[in-house]
Amino acid sequence: MSRFEDLNVLLIQARSTDDIEVQEQECFLERCRIDVPQLSSRSVLRDPLGEGLLDEYDAIMIGGAGEFSAVDDYDWMPGLLEFIRVCYDRRIPTFGACWGHQLIARALGGRVVHDSSRAEMGCHPVTLTDWGRKDEIFRSFPGRFLANMGHHDRVVELPDDAIELARSDSQPYQAFRIAGRPMYGTQFHSELDARRERERLYRYREHYPEIGSDASFKAVLENLAETSEVDHLLHDFLITFAADNHT
Repeated sequence: MSRFEDLNVLLIQARSTDDIEVQEQECFLERCRIDVPQLSSRSVLRDPLGEGLLDEYDAIMIGGAGEFSAVDDYDWMPGLLEFIRVCYDRRIPTFGACWGHQLIARALGGRVVHDSSRAEMGCHPVTLTDWGRKDEIFRSFPGRFLANMGHHDRVVELPDDAIELARSDSQPYQAFRIAGRPMYGTQFHSELDARRERERLYRYREHYPEIGSDASFKAVLENLAETSEVDHLLHDFLITFAADNHT
């Protein structure tokens, strides 16, 4: 058995309904290209996140959260932010998608705001920075590519040791990494293809007033497209940072 086939990945979730909790797990399985036994999940709504968990896993993934904001201070938020800081200190390969991206920034000293005026829904182009073109996992990407999005919170200040890797036409910090650490965040949903994005949009439509009208919602759905470059990003992250360290 290869090192990659024996990896164990932990997915951190914040979903209040079983259907989307399972859907998100399926999405990460698909994009990480790992088998079901290799992925475990913990819900911040019901499961404690002790440091001892990190002894059991080769990489940490942090998903989205349609009902919850990275700006707000829920009862479980301090423990989650501390868990991320421990991942940083211990150099655990960690990847945050959308809400996870915002949490990593907040945990390490960046700033996240709620900004409906710059909400991004559906499929949008993303452009690599000069650093992104040289990055270990983004350098195989074209300079400009499509990605699926669904957010109205955004990072407005990166942590001091973060490096911006990509930006969109309307805002910076679509992707970043922490210098000297195997820790990445993407504002876009690295775990969603067009079909999975459509499922998520239907489920969380009521939480996004930016696409409240039927016409706006239809336009977002019609704008969805395949994102072939992004489809291998999580797999490449695991290959680059987790498989080589796996014993």
